Amino acid sequence: MKLQVTQENLNQALSSIGRIANSRNTLPILSNVLIKTSNNRLSLTATNLDIAIVHYIGAKISEEGAITVPARLMQDFIGSLPQSVIDLELTNTKLKITTDKYHSIINGIIADDFPVMPTIKDAKNIKLNNGLLKKALNQTVFAASSDEARQVLTGVYLHTKDDKLFIAATDSFRLAEKELGKNNQQIAILIPATAMQELLRVTPDQEGEVVISYNEQQVLFQTGDIELTARLIEGNYPDYQKLIPTIFNSSIQLKRNDLINITKVSNLFAKESAGSVTIELDEKTNKLSINSIASQIGENNATAEGKVIGGGSITINSRYLLDVLSVLNGDEVYFGFNGKLEPTIIKDPKDPSYKHIIMPLKS
Repeated sequence: MKLQVTQENLNQALSSIGRIANSRNTLPILSNVLIKTSNNRLSLTATNLDIAIVHYIGAKISEEGAITVPARLMQDFIGSLPQSVIDLELTNTKLKITTDKYHSIINGIIADDFPVMPTIKDAKNIKLNNGLLKKALNQTVFAASSDEARQVLTGVYLHTKDDKLFIAATDSFRLAEKELGKNNQQIAILIPATAMQELLRVTPDQEGEVVISYNEQQVLFQTGDIELTARLIEGNYPDYQKLIPTIFNSSIQLKRNDLINITKVSNLFAKESAGSVTIELDEKTNKLSINSIASQIGENNATAEGKVIGGGSITINSRYLLDVLSVLNGDEVYFGFNGKLEPTIIKDPKDPSYKHIIMPLKS
């Protein structure tokens, strides 16, 4: 292998795949990155056996070849170099890296020992705008569970219902759902939330298209010069849509920033009680009040004005409320509930495509 590549492109590719290679791996080879020439481009690949990311970059290739080298060392070294043209040359298992002022050799392991994710056979395909998918992931992935004892809930559920495509995540205490538009295919795949976090991180901001290919075992996302492959989670996802209320006896519509501010302050006093705060609506005064008590610190009560319908109080986790408020985009927010033990809903009143449900706490 012999080629030239820019430091900027190589550094960007190593940054895209580095987290996968640098995660805790049982096999030493998985801490390496596979560097390989492919169709007049250079590909860099990292995998942890459940997720694989490939980043393609342009290169001037004189000789074909492949090698694996330690990902952390390669990433740190290339990131430390000034922007310039880098020469890469492979001799046996030694990768020579040369610029105008730097001459280094990194010892590698032959590429044959690097595990590759199997090709997706009999794949079905859908296409999405990458901006839409990135927004949907940002609004849903954080609601997935991290408890491996309930593996189904550690996934993000991409599925269709009534000719509409949805993406959803829940940890049984909260639920996030985003509608992605019309789609008449029958889709029901459960993707690890860790893979979706990586996809959110590497999906480019500029306008483009994400091609999603999947079968019963795997899913492949292709966006720009990046490919991400993940093994699917087996199991049946709960029929969560039955749990989403459609009518609320008590509700308020208010400025999102006002609710964020009073929730942040109340959260400071709620840490002792695992984030527990009590929200009360008063139809006469058109106000929402949040109360939090910490026996060792003190207590706090904060209010915000809005348009209130009905009244009553409910106790919820303030951290969950802050999480969803941070991913809403509108100036106003709708907050509704029916009773002390019924699910609450938080949404942008001008965006019906996104719903977030928080289960109340026993006060």
